[in-house]
Amino acid sequence: MAHQAGGQWPAPRPVPEGCEVQAYLQDYATLLEAVPLPSLVVDHRWNVVIANGAFETLFRGVRPHPTAMPGGNFLRFVLFHPDAAEILGDHEAGWCLPMLAHFKTAVERYGHDHELQAVRRDIAQDPIMEAAYRQGLPHWIRAVGEAGTQLDGAVRLLLHPDPRRGPTECRIVEETPLTLQEIGCTRLTMVLRDARRPAAASRRPRRPRGAGTHLTVVPDPQD
Repeated sequence: MAHQAGGQWPAPRPVPEGCEVQAYLQDYATLLEAVPLPSLVVDHRWNVVIANGAFETLFRGVRPHPTAMPGGNFLRFVLFHPDAAEILGDHEAGWCLPMLAHFKTAVERYGHDHELQAVRRDIAQDPIMEAAYRQGLPHWIRAVGEAGTQLDGAVRLLLHPDPRRGPTECRIVEETPLTLQEIGCTRLTMVLRDARRPAAASRRPRRPRGAGTHLTVVPDPQD
């Protein structure tokens, strides 16, 4: 399981019951730790069940947050953590809107899930995020098509804390064995590519604690 660095990383989520499942996940965590690329296993709520050291390294500089740490719930981190745009380049179009699309699908499938409904309430409390969810998201899905909302194979920009990498594209690869599928989990790995030129992206200034969403532009659905 992910190391709880500096007290900032939440305790690992409870794994499904059953000795065999727990033993499998423990061994799978050992396998994941041997992978030099950021890799994680999430459930349908995007709670992080397992994350490796490379994933921790990528997000080691984020400030504590009560509900949106990357090692706790990756969806909440993308949408609500004020430091997310420092690491997730092209944050709005590259990460927020795709994750909102996946959240919308999850809500439609697991409508009564209390954790998903809690995320929905938090979105509703932020006027810009709510506008993005209700208006901007349908507009964006029409523009990119359903294929454009998929994570597997998508190329996204990272602003890696390692100065040797800096702005770096990654391809997200979903590789979920049958046992993980059966317990409702998904494995995602960020395959880091050659670093992009420094001019291709820059870090945003840190937002103050308590700042709202990063979303600043909501496309007009009538465009």
